Amino acid sequence: MEEAESSAKEPSFDGGLFGEGLVSAPAATGKGKRRGAAPKGPPARRIRVLLPLPLDTPSGGAYDYRVPNGAPLPEIGSFVAVPLGGREMLGVVWDGEPDPELAEGRLRDIIGVLPAPPMRPALRRFVEWVAAYTLSPPGAVLRMAMSVPSALEPPGQQAGWKLSAAGEAAQGGAPGYRMTPQRRRVLDVMEPGEPRAGADIADEAEVSTGVLRGMADQGLIEPALLPRPRSFTRPDPEHPGPSLAEEQEEAAAVLRESVAKRAFGVTLLAGVTGSGKTEVYLDAVAECLRQGRQALVLLPEIALSSQWLDRFKARFGCAPAIWHSELSGRLRRATWRAVADGEAAVLVGARSALFLPFPDLGLIIVDEEHETAFKQEDGVIYHARDMAVVRARMAEATCVLVSATPSLETLTNAEQGRYAAVNLPRRHGSAGLPEVTVLDLRKVPPERGRFIAPPLIEAINETLARGEQAMLFLNRRGYAPMTLCRTCGHRIRCPNCTAWLVEHRAQRRLQCHHCGHAEPIPQHCPECGAEGSLTAIGPGVERVQEEAAILFPDARRLVMASDTIPGPAAAAEAARQIADREVDLLIGTQIVAKGWHFAHLTLVGVVDADLGLAGGDLRAAERTVQLLHQVSGRAGRAESPGRVMLQSWNPDHPVMQALVSGDLPAFMAEEAEARRPGGWPPFGRLAALIVSSEDERAADRVARDLGLAAPGGDGVQVLGPAPAPLAMLRGRHRRRLLLKARRDVAVQPLLREWLSRVEVPNAVRVQVDVDPVSFL
Repeated sequence: MEEAESSAKEPSFDGGLFGEGLVSAPAATGKGKRRGAAPKGPPARRIRVLLPLPLDTPSGGAYDYRVPNGAPLPEIGSFVAVPLGGREMLGVVWDGEPDPELAEGRLRDIIGVLPAPPMRPALRRFVEWVAAYTLSPPGAVLRMAMSVPSALEPPGQQAGWKLSAAGEAAQGGAPGYRMTPQRRRVLDVMEPGEPRAGADIADEAEVSTGVLRGMADQGLIEPALLPRPRSFTRPDPEHPGPSLAEEQEEAAAVLRESVAKRAFGVTLLAGVTGSGKTEVYLDAVAECLRQGRQALVLLPEIALSSQWLDRFKARFGCAPAIWHSELSGRLRRATWRAVADGEAAVLVGARSALFLPFPDLGLIIVDEEHETAFKQEDGVIYHARDMAVVRARMAEATCVLVSATPSLETLTNAEQGRYAAVNLPRRHGSAGLPEVTVLDLRKVPPERGRFIAPPLIEAINETLARGEQAMLFLNRRGYAPMTLCRTCGHRIRCPNCTAWLVEHRAQRRLQCHHCGHAEPIPQHCPECGAEGSLTAIGPGVERVQEEAAILFPDARRLVMASDTIPGPAAAAEAARQIADREVDLLIGTQIVAKGWHFAHLTLVGVVDADLGLAGGDLRAAERTVQLLHQVSGRAGRAESPGRVMLQSWNPDHPVMQALVSGDLPAFMAEEAEARRPGGWPPFGRLAALIVSSEDERAADRVARDLGLAAPGGDGVQVLGPAPAPLAMLRGRHRRRLLLKARRDVAVQPLLREWLSRVEVPNAVRVQVDVDPVSFL
């Protein structure tokens, strides 16, 4: 695996990290302990411990250990510290019987049990299921469920003061105690048996902390640990929320009923952009809270979801717990522990939140379920949408898949009755769907050297003149996707990848968006040495911003791209500026398509609507229609009508016609019929093998051997080997084989058998991607 292999060094979990929180097992005596010598006495008590290591062994990372005599036997799911080699590691006591054939002399003692809630059976089964489905070592999946090892130690408690027995007597007026007015005020503000922080006592009694020390010397008060404060406020399901329209209430009732059953079920919540799907599924979250269970909401871009968080606070009176990669270590620890303790009643997070230790998960929402951001492409390769369904099944929970443009896989499951479905066909309130038109660039091309066509320029000027906001959308970062030498035709490419370097003019650099390689923009052509001959080819969002500055000099502009909106704070500030009408013209990439609500934005112009249709990807048309429909949905979400203009060189393409007509169901039906005869997903199964190596010949040899050993039989076909579209990535040469099978064929046994037939040298990696989303 490309990323998993490079990070496959065994992670070191420092046993000293846990301090006094580690419940140590009695130490074995004698030199035989570390060497695994057979101890004297009764037979060893054995347990299986799964370690968070990507070990591709028959045990999958589980080893047998001994529990020393006199130590309590840890329950299955307990987190334990164990020796491995010369280090201490953390693992989980796992299901299954230890190996009775393993000689007792080879066993090593566990070091201790961590004072953390044991991993629940549902999560352990989920770890095993994901490992089996993705053909990953169970230890590699377990590592995702143990992503915050410091959380296994309970958080420290703050010291304070409480009344001693003498203090309680003095408080009741008993004689014999040296009392001053200051001490009397301290006694008056303290309650028997209730510890308080010293600073709080001193402030309320209006005394110095020296008075408290004096009272402690006299035995009137004594040190005490304060109760741990709650990390998260529990959302109030009865907090007044927005009124639901009749259609919304009907959909919400379906979801509430499903949650109240406390049983597994999957429901597709579809609806046009702006129809109020969020308010509907938040009503299901409220029902989950009434049931006393936990809810998980997965968002594709949680770090950019400030508006969503505002809507949650308005509905429940407080913020949810949040989980994503940009959290500080302290907050990650507090959140992990709050989830495990059941304190975090609602968590909103990225795909990795599926592996958090919920003790009673009752509801999983997957918002924008069609988003490819839910697919993890490195390490353990999985699709969070599909794994959310599995997690819900194992927790006896409800799963709700939400989208204005559902994936063909989800639509097919709903049509075949595997999923229930509810639909919101109209926008909420008085807002209507925007009018969509296609600008035929063959008839109304932009001026030479520019990228915005005259009709779109005119429409933007009219929109700005009315005091409304407009958006220009181009799903391409940077200034230009390619730099070309006008003298010799040389194109500057990444030295590590089969990709052109993208120009970022503001930073004066060329950058690869696949591996991160960056270099200054050269003054001379690297190939022919010509000076001043390099030119930018094609537009990126920065180039559109440059053109907009010339065309609309008085408009206040804002660029929203991953380069300019790096995290939650920047996203929240951008949303505030737009909502407060400090921005007239928004220029953005795909991050502007994800659920934003801008009441005064009435015009969306798509600079290159054909961009996603090239390349021959199986899902190219589906993805393009989803993205452009979502972008179009940003226009006209309030009282003023919206308008969308798509610039295209191919206005007769089915994607463009579907967007103009607004009949996306008909488009998806045609897409399904095009895939059905060939048995392409969702009517068949796919699995990819990606062979990679720094040595091109080694990659070719293994790919050839895999091709010769490919499985066959009825309903099974192997395509390749062939160079991957990105034939070189991060310095590694890549070859791809694609297994295509009928829907009723289990591909995992086929893949295991296939891989077992070929010896793969250490210099070569074979990455398995079951149900691939990307074909690069």
